[in-house]
Amino acid sequence: MYYKIEDFLKDWEYESGATLKILSALDDDSLRTQVYENGRTLSYLAWHITISLGEMMSKTGLRIDGPAEDSMPPEIAKEIKITYEKAANSLMEQIKEWSDDTLLNEDEMYGEKWKRGTTLGVLITHQIHHRGQMTVLMRQAGLKVPGIYGPSYEEWAAYGMQPMK
Repeated sequence: MYYKIEDFLKDWEYESGATLKILSALDDDSLRTQVYENGRTLSYLAWHITISLGEMMSKTGLRIDGPAEDSMPPEIAKEIKITYEKAANSLMEQIKEWSDDTLLNEDEMYGEKWKRGTTLGVLITHQIHHRGQMTVLMRQAGLKVPGIYGPSYEEWAAYGMQPMK
């Protein structure tokens, strides 16, 4: 739950940047990677994160510059990254117009009433959750995973250090 717009914006800058690092590491071939036949693909997860910005925040009255909820993911990884970045920036600019008091307003969210400060927290943790899923698929696709909250395996080696197990 956020009580200060400034706190959210600081977290959003970092977390949306972390999502962009993950999206930047994808290549077109990796987008079809999935764990099992009916599992979500990397492209689905990346697009789901992107679509969710507009879908979730529309319930608060915001109109995020992002893809329609029912749109299909692009087959080009760079397009997903560009679309996410545009939506993430749109969200940040619109949230800057809110006041701290706005965070206490309640909206109907998925059959419940959530304070907007809660919605912003869920939006961030939703991204974190799906980024974690994506990193597993990225490893299966043979991609290097960028470090988010610390160095990745490859980054430890680049620092000249023994990678942690």
